[in-house]
Amino acid sequence: MRRLRPGAPARLRFGLLATAGLTVMAALAAGCSGSATSGASGAPASSPGTVSDGAGAAAGSASSTVSASASGASVSPWPAVVPVPAVVADLHQTRVLPPAHSAVFQAEMTDLWAGVVSGRPDLAMSAFFPLAAYEQVKAIADPAADWRDRLVAEFRADVVAAHDLIGRAVRNARFIRVVVPEQQAGWIDPGVCYNGVGYWHVAGARVVYRVAGRDRSFGIASLISWRGRWYVVHFGGEERTGPGGMVDQPARGPGVPGPPGGC
Repeated sequence: MRRLRPGAPARLRFGLLATAGLTVMAALAAGCSGSATSGASGAPASSPGTVSDGAGAAAGSASSTVSASASGASVSPWPAVVPVPAVVADLHQTRVLPPAHSAVFQAEMTDLWAGVVSGRPDLAMSAFFPLAAYEQVKAIADPAADWRDRLVAEFRADVVAAHDLIGRAVRNARFIRVVVPEQQAGWIDPGVCYNGVGYWHVAGARVVYRVAGRDRSFGIASLISWRGRWYVVHFGGEERTGPGGMVDQPARGPGVPGPPGGC
């Protein structure tokens, strides 16, 4: 799962802060029961998918949109966390291309944002590639140890780094959307990157949020598929520049998704 990002700005690293922010997608809970595999095909979509603050986008638009609005919500626990369907351990991979506008992906991104704004990586773990899947995918001696000691450790550090990027404004930070460049998704065949099972891969999704009326963003370095669902496998980046967490291409404004490539 190596991906080089030529010309990308230097990534930032940050330490832990304990704070949080309120408005995160109460409307997501109502749609979480939907399936991420419905309507997906074996070929990449023609336009980027967007999980966003709003009512959900129609197919065929420049970007498909899923609601992340908290309008009309009463006082609720902070941060908002949405139940995500568990992975069944004894099921195997499919060739279904995950949609970026499903209720399940919406719920995963809700929980990812909850982990970031609270600085609590445990809340974001439902968005992370599951161990039951990784043990099937990786053709290495001890995939469970690699998952735990490398991938999860890096993910947790990167969630904290993203929290620190937002800084003291996290209480007022508002999730806007996650843009997935679905047209750049590629199928990774078995035998590539030490993998025993194939999967869909897409690089450079963007998490867009708003602070003080201004949009800002950072990347999700790699999403990979399991049975028609996208999961984060590298958040801040795969190529580690040193100890601690990383933030992938933080930017003022929404930034630019991609580039394609990697595995």
